[in-house]
Amino acid sequence: MAWLTDAPNVLAHCVRSVDAAGLQAVNTLAHTFPATPHGPGGVTATVLLAESHLCVHTWPEQRAVTLDVYVCNFGGDHSAQAQRVMDALVALFNPQTVQRQNLQRGNPVGVD
Repeated sequence: MAWLTDAPNVLAHCVRSVDAAGLQAVNTLAHTFPATPHGPGGVTATVLLAESHLCVHTWPEQRAVTLDVYVCNFGGDHSAQAQRVMDALVALFNPQTVQRQNLQRGNPVGVD
């Protein structure tokens, strides 16, 4: 459960995953929310990418996390890099169950 409450380490792992996937981080932000009567506060970690962004939101009281990796494919198809980042983050949290949604927005690169 430590990854659900450790904003600096979650953010550092996000940046390492972005770098390893070949995407470019241009800014970062992490925030820890205060504890509630339901348990410790969750975290939000955001990495602004030259290609768009990624966000991690955690709910430790529910032992849950959402991961959002969004890339724009204007100058090239970054879908494979986004998938590598997602796979690295899923491995970090090591969930019992995973529900994935992949959305293609707009036209693929080179298609009018």
